[in-house]
Amino acid sequence: MIVTSLLDTDLYKFSMMQVVLHQYPAAQVEYKFKCRNPGIDLVPYIDEIRAELAALCSLRFGEDELNYLRSWRFIKSDFVDFLGLFQLNAKYVHIAPAAAGNGEIEIRINGPWLHTILFEVPLLAIVNEVYFRNTQPALDLGEGRRRLHEKIALLRDSAGYQECRIADYGTRRRFSGAWHEEVVTALRDGLGPQLTGTSNVWLARKLELRPLGTLAHEYLQAHQALGPRLRDSQVAALEAWAKEYRGDLGIALSDVYGLSAFLRDFDMYFCKLFDGTRHDSGDPFDWGERVLAHYAANRVDPRSKVLVFSDGLNIPKVMQLYAHFRDRCQLAFGVGTNLTNDVGPTPLNIVIKMIRCNGQPVAKLSDSPGKNMCEDSAYVTYLRQVFQIPAPLEEDTH
Repeated sequence: MIVTSLLDTDLYKFSMMQVVLHQYPAAQVEYKFKCRNPGIDLVPYIDEIRAELAALCSLRFGEDELNYLRSWRFIKSDFVDFLGLFQLNAKYVHIAPAAAGNGEIEIRINGPWLHTILFEVPLLAIVNEVYFRNTQPALDLGEGRRRLHEKIALLRDSAGYQECRIADYGTRRRFSGAWHEEVVTALRDGLGPQLTGTSNVWLARKLELRPLGTLAHEYLQAHQALGPRLRDSQVAALEAWAKEYRGDLGIALSDVYGLSAFLRDFDMYFCKLFDGTRHDSGDPFDWGERVLAHYAANRVDPRSKVLVFSDGLNIPKVMQLYAHFRDRCQLAFGVGTNLTNDVGPTPLNIVIKMIRCNGQPVAKLSDSPGKNMCEDSAYVTYLRQVFQIPAPLEEDTH
């Protein structure tokens, strides 16, 4: 059994789920899986993935786990009470070979947002671990340990980087659950205060680390169907978040419509209200310069705000960004796949994205077109018109 606790997921799933319970309990959504690596044949592992899904759906939150969640100041008691009754249901998940017959698999999650939001992260972890334990059954993790300790030493021992801190963001694409725990334990023991925490709630609890996370793309995408009108959907999402958390969890995600559209909506009110912003696509140096300039233009001291970088980072890239932006703002770095799946074989680049909410298409139009995913090209065109986003030369809408 790969996933043995419903806490084995990322914190932002719980923070978003609480908003859904309180503000959008009737919303219906659809998610779609995609493997971005060419030539990966996952069809032979469908039965094994289904068996792991069934095991996942047998789990319930234990009383000690609920008490742990209840200890967080931003989690409300009625949400924990709901989780005490909660159980994932496999009827909302469809897994089958893709119609093209090319080795790809189709995974779709369709049902109430409140009852499907927790599928994404553990299901991606399951696909990863099933794939690698079948294709690399006798892999020697010595190479992974060597690479990991080199990364720890580079960050810890490089002069001038003692205040540069990272967090683990690697649950979704980890080599395995056991390797993930070994990695985070080594980071904790090797980096000390330079490790600020982990996005994984189960590991945070077990290893006595700080759980980290706020919101993800699906939250802002859903507001395309939930907000008052499409043009105001980003503002509606941020206001709903502020209504729920009253200043807690104050990191805004900036790339659902691209940075230019985000900055048009992220006015002085939001600049002052939110603690900072998170980068997840496009050039990080350009992004950071534009965000800092935006704060200054809105009479907000950039040094009081946090820039969170989380897009495909490795330790050298973290250090480059730290050297560039240090002393100009507060900095945070979330490193994922390069920590939890750098053991030799090429990692899987897999995602599960929301594609519909309440029967209508939703989409992400990030600053990295390869990250976009929507099944309705006409809707993507309309979304670009509404948010004044030029179309790139190439765009993946499938």
